[in-house]
Amino acid sequence: MGTNLAGKTLLITGASRGIGKAIAIRAARDGANIAVAAKTDRKHPVLPGTIHTAVDEINAAGGKGLAIRMDVRDENSIEQAVHQAVSHFGGLDILVNNASAIMLSGTLDLPVKRFDLMFQTNVRGTYLMSRACIPHLMEAPNPHVLNLSPPLNMNPKWFRDHVAYTMAKYGMSMCVLGMAQEFRKAGIAFNALWPRTVIATAALNVFDGRFKPEHCRTEEIMADAAHAILRQSSRRCTGNFFLDEDVLRGTGISDFTKYSVKPGKPLMKDLFLDA
Repeated sequence: MGTNLAGKTLLITGASRGIGKAIAIRAARDGANIAVAAKTDRKHPVLPGTIHTAVDEINAAGGKGLAIRMDVRDENSIEQAVHQAVSHFGGLDILVNNASAIMLSGTLDLPVKRFDLMFQTNVRGTYLMSRACIPHLMEAPNPHVLNLSPPLNMNPKWFRDHVAYTMAKYGMSMCVLGMAQEFRKAGIAFNALWPRTVIATAALNVFDGRFKPEHCRTEEIMADAAHAILRQSSRRCTGNFFLDEDVLRGTGISDFTKYSVKPGKPLMKDLFLDA
């Protein structure tokens, strides 16, 4: 395991807020270069943060940030963003596919527009981002792609109530499954990371109180777990579907209290996990 991510260049999609930003700031504390590729370049009416405020936080944490306005649904926008990141920092070591869209609705209640958004962002966006970055990652000494997506769990209960969202997130996980094998000889690691418990992000606002923040953990647990994965040897650590807790246990952490929004409150298990 490498000691840290100093001098490494990361491209993180959807990193203007939430888990993506937390991963960026954790890497920045090591002195990493981070390209923040997201849509929000001006203050959002509801959601906090922009690519520019994220870069300010990255720089303040000790890293070097680059704000890139990118729409992960647009092939040309992706190509330009990757080119911009590589040109600015002189290469690319790590891609984090964090950008994602969610709507937990049944088949008859889900607007077609939301179906398209989830598939364009989660599946197509992850696939095209990976495709655009792979030629540059091949030049890196320890290249990683990390998708924020769940273990592939075929229990019908995870499809019954929101089949479209499940398919869209599993599409990201299937990219890990396939690309880890496709690029194993090239030495590029493809792994997935998912939280054991619900994470308190701005996304909770779309659930009308279904998930209460006090029963969640903070983004930092995902940031610390991602940091641990991205320091592994890319040739030895690939094709895994990691849970944040399990990763951190592997580093010797057994007390997760500091990650709770309200320590002592019962935690809600995240989607797609039976046990």
